[in-house]
Amino acid sequence: MTSPAEAVAAADDTKAAGWRSAVSRFEQVAAAHPDRPALVCDGDVLTFGELAARSAAVAAGLAGRGIGAESLVGLLMPRGFDLVVGLLGTLRAGAGYLPLDPALPIGRLRYMCEQAGTALVLSDAATRRRVSPALARQILSVDTCARVATGGPSRRAAIRPGQRAYAIYTSGSTGLPKGVEVTHGSLASLLDGLASVTGPVPARVGWNASPSFDASVQQWSRLCRGDTVVLIGDHVRSDPQALAALIAEERLDELDITPSHVVSLLEYLPKERGGAPLRLLVGGEAVTPALWRRLADQRAAGVLAPVNLYGPTECTVDATCARIDHASRPHLGDPLPGVRVHLLDEKLRPVPPEVEGELYVAGAGVSRGYLGMPGLTAQRFVPDVVAGDGGRMYRTGDRARIGQDGRLEFLGRCDDQVKLRGYRIELGEVEAVLSRCPGVVQGVALVRDDMPGGAGLVGYCRLERAAAGFDAEEVRRVAAEHLPEYMVPAVLVALERFPLTRNGKVDRAALPPPARPESADREATAPRTPTERLIADAWREVLQVELVGADDNFFELGGQSLLAIRLVAHLRRQAGRAIPLVAVFKHPVLRELAAHFDAEWSGTAPPLSEP
Repeated sequence: MTSPAEAVAAADDTKAAGWRSAVSRFEQVAAAHPDRPALVCDGDVLTFGELAARSAAVAAGLAGRGIGAESLVGLLMPRGFDLVVGLLGTLRAGAGYLPLDPALPIGRLRYMCEQAGTALVLSDAATRRRVSPALARQILSVDTCARVATGGPSRRAAIRPGQRAYAIYTSGSTGLPKGVEVTHGSLASLLDGLASVTGPVPARVGWNASPSFDASVQQWSRLCRGDTVVLIGDHVRSDPQALAALIAEERLDELDITPSHVVSLLEYLPKERGGAPLRLLVGGEAVTPALWRRLADQRAAGVLAPVNLYGPTECTVDATCARIDHASRPHLGDPLPGVRVHLLDEKLRPVPPEVEGELYVAGAGVSRGYLGMPGLTAQRFVPDVVAGDGGRMYRTGDRARIGQDGRLEFLGRCDDQVKLRGYRIELGEVEAVLSRCPGVVQGVALVRDDMPGGAGLVGYCRLERAAAGFDAEEVRRVAAEHLPEYMVPAVLVALERFPLTRNGKVDRAALPPPARPESADREATAPRTPTERLIADAWREVLQVELVGADDNFFELGGQSLLAIRLVAHLRRQAGRAIPLVAVFKHPVLRELAAHFDAEWSGTAPPLSEP
């Protein structure tokens, strides 16, 4: 395994002398267009000149603290001006950034910081009060970091293509997340590749993804070519009607979005659009044939210009792109400039057309590998035996083939990794956490398509003692302490034993579908208060059930994250009040959710994000 210094040198050797980093591109745009809006957030605007000045102060403050090349700076902030200022300041100091979503469990955040060896963490005052200082050696606000700069602006060493630009953690099959290290050279390659996909400059682009999701890199990096980035708040992202309104109000030219998210958005988009169509960059999971046809219809009507993007985090966000239209069925398209794709068999030999193979990605976007995991890096990042040029290729684990029409078609996974609503989930990580929960001797996780509202994550729990009963709420609570919200199973099923195959492994195909709770006692627990009745009406509409009791659990009735988004949007319209999506996950029982809303609206509820 090569050292970071050797990786830097190797990457530098492959770059032409005239390469341009993302940092230099941003600085050139800011110098040329200081008065152009760079960021828009809740009606406030930050110009390129202001963003350049604030991020330069942070860069100087970091440099004054010894932060530079190969350092990692944690960013523990919600989406807002300070997040972007801290991110660009970190990059301008020559360091790399580590996004830390405040919505993640405290234990997971602590593990990421410790495993990555963060030099310090930039946070805001509100978030800092909710977390333990043990997350890193130091926690500073963006403003405080900027104030520690001494002696005026400092000169940083030149940024080299092989240096680390960021690290993003993804789900890991061993029960712990793994960090992917991406270099400045790979980031610059992404910017070059996307130039063939995106529209004219300057554009107004929505930042829709969580900072800890690699699609966010594609979105914030649009600043480096001079676009205006509109930051979309979580309360808008979770309400498709509000998102459609923001697209119109902010006159967005482009939006990056997952297929699951766009399905709920389509019904609220106008049937006609003045001017150029909205460019949709659709990625994060497979586009179904039905959605492909709907998006193609919108292209034909001149409303949307949809593009399907594919790429793993390990290959710097995007690797291929395909125009979505009626001329084709779902496919992955062609490699972006600087990217190569290979379809290989188990002996790393190219497969002929129409034969299934595993998809490998090579080229400038291939990342360094996994932080502190040389063994796993060696397994997934292998020599590019097809090109034979000394480069590496990433083994994606995705199955694909070249179809009869010559197009690259995605066929699924070779392993237990799944994509759910754009998030990559290693089922092994979920199973490891379930198996550590009270009373559970073994856990199995499965994505089922027969759930209300579409695909959902189900956790099956083999009990330690069948007679002891099963406390699903306690298991869900413990799981939520270790897993991000999107990885906590929507439904938990207790079994005395798992069905087994002939070779003694769990027969996943034979696991039973979740059963809805009996409704016999619901008359006795009928919703009583106005808030309980309001929520019950919303549940009936969203979950398509007739009877709802005050003691019912949203997820046990068939709810999952996509339905939770619809529920929140419905409640906001009916109540005319702010309804945070996290409330549904923190208080899934109707009576408790109603009590929380009553306390929240009266100003007596504790913050939902408290550990």
